[in-house]
Amino acid sequence: EVQLQASGGGLVQAGGSLRLSCAASGFSYDNGAIGWFRQAPGKEREAVSCISSHDGRTYYADSVKGRFTIGNDGARNTVYLEMNNLKPEDTAVYYCVVADSVATWYQGEYDWRAEGTQVTVSS
Repeated sequence: EVQLQASGGGLVQAGGSLRLSCAASGFSYDNGAIGWFRQAPGKEREAVSCISSHDGRTYYADSVKGRFTIGNDGARNTVYLEMNNLKPEDTAVYYCVVADSVATWYQGEYDWRAEGTQVTVSS
């Protein structure tokens, strides 16, 4: 059984930082990706960042490059998303996802998704 458990998020002022974590278990993708999507009210889902389980390469949406960092949090299939210099437009529900490939993640699709966690950035 695939399980995804996400934690973190909360309320922060613009310019502040938050850290999200996600532990994934019950699957094994040699070429998969673990990462994050976000969705704000009235907006389309956005692929934020992911890390390849094959080679550890990281990928970011242009809107978060230079501010967000994704990485493995010690154990395999456990990742974090460090979010710095947060902006009000980063406000959204963030979802940890697992996809069978980075290409699938780029297409905005995934195989499993954790419950969302709210990130709110006040101006």
